[in-house]
Amino acid sequence: MAKTSSIERNRKRERLAKQYANRRAKLKAAALDENLPLEERYAARLKLAQLPRNASPTRIRNRCELTGRPRGFYRKLKLSRIALRELASNGQVPGMVKSSW
Repeated sequence: MAKTSSIERNRKRERLAKQYANRRAKLKAAALDENLPLEERYAARLKLAQLPRNASPTRIRNRCELTGRPRGFYRKLKLSRIALRELASNGQVPGMVKSSW
């Protein structure tokens, strides 16, 4: 199990990214719009830089839903490889069978 502080920090980042998503999208669109004057685009870049760093979606780390493990993460299942193996061994993942030869 991962440290609860790191899991909570990641949850806080997810909340902030969701909260600032519209504002960030508008500012990014204004900053990249070639039709706007250079001063307005620059002002949009400055406002974008004023937003909290943790509001950026790239700072969110993919973590296992069960254990919080950050590595060996399957995006489709939102589980780590270890948690997936444990659930599959218990027969809780439909269609997944442990291989043996």
